[in-house]
Amino acid sequence: MIQALDLKIDFPLATDGDIAVTNLQSARQQSWSRFWQAPQRAGIAEYIVEQEHLTSQFLGDLCAFDRLEMLGKNLASTDVDPSRLALIHAQVASMMHRFAEARNYLAQAHEQVAPPGSVNRLSLAIDQACGTHLEAVLDVRRRIAAESGRLEDLIPLGALFADLREFEEAERVYVQAIQQYQDVSPFAPAWACFQLGVLWGELLPNPQPIRAAQCYRKAIAYLPCYVKARVHLAEIYSQDGRTGEAEALLVPALAAGDPEVNWRLAEVFNASGRFADAEAQMQAARSGFENLLERHLLAFADHGAEFYSGSGNDVQKALELTRINVANRPTLRAFEQAFAIAIKAGEPQVASEILDIAEKRWGWTAAFRRSPLAAHGSDCGSYEGDVGTDQSIGVPRRSIKNAVNQGVPI
Repeated sequence: MIQALDLKIDFPLATDGDIAVTNLQSARQQSWSRFWQAPQRAGIAEYIVEQEHLTSQFLGDLCAFDRLEMLGKNLASTDVDPSRLALIHAQVASMMHRFAEARNYLAQAHEQVAPPGSVNRLSLAIDQACGTHLEAVLDVRRRIAAESGRLEDLIPLGALFADLREFEEAERVYVQAIQQYQDVSPFAPAWACFQLGVLWGELLPNPQPIRAAQCYRKAIAYLPCYVKARVHLAEIYSQDGRTGEAEALLVPALAAGDPEVNWRLAEVFNASGRFADAEAQMQAARSGFENLLERHLLAFADHGAEFYSGSGNDVQKALELTRINVANRPTLRAFEQAFAIAIKAGEPQVASEILDIAEKRWGWTAAFRRSPLAAHGSDCGSYEGDVGTDQSIGVPRRSIKNAVNQGVPI
């Protein structure tokens, strides 16, 4: 049973979360009204992008992506400054994980003499999201965070440390971000608490669900509508047998329309023996994921792969999605997911191919040596059989085939 834990963190005070969300929604509607009156007005489209990003990130309103696509199309039909238009297109494409497209727009923005600071900031975020030039990204992130000390600059630095498997540094930076926060908006500290919860609950080699749960609860205290925090906390409660509390967290989040809420609620109902309710929620989850993947494939390929490899019960579709995700953003975490799903799908050759690419891209890094993939990529000799051997990287094909046959997770 999960018990309460007193975290040694001084959490800052902030505006009431429900009031902040009401203000956000009101401001967003006003921004759209001004946009329709004068689409070229300075700063209005950029402000909408920021507001819709908050709406999708915290409220789970994934229709924000559709609204942003509409914004871009309408703005393109005006004679707005080309550098400004290219930068907005790049921001929207990046939000939707269309990173190649975002880079093309950034190149156009640079050619059109867009503000270098804006171009560089977005380029930095894309490099980090794709696991590209991470040593250079780390240097820049450190400098920016040291100069500003702002939560908004510290959290990406902490996330980068987590990607590099420098978990103690990630924790230190997240805690620093929370304790140094000086503003009153609840969105930023809720984000920091959520990131710290993910670190403790999912990323550490030995997860700490007690600490993670406390962080998720704090994120929800800042923002009661925080859908992702509710989902993650509900997972911990469900694993702890507290299905009633998990259900209480998820039911209010259904209105957001995020299919992961339906998915996790289906699992809660199934664990509670409410099989008809579970099936209804699972059907809603499946329909929701199919709809999202049709409209915004790259943005939800990893989440879709996780769903279909689990309760969605279509591991071949999961494998297809995770390979799309790896091609789009070849991070170490993406390779780990793809490898695990290939094993689960009974595809040893595909698993070997994924491991080959992962080791060529990441094998020289300390992060790879801390990854579960390292055990499969070490030089353990060859396997003389129908799976084959890749002498160039020394992949232990026997271990991959045995993992497939035995259903062993990485």
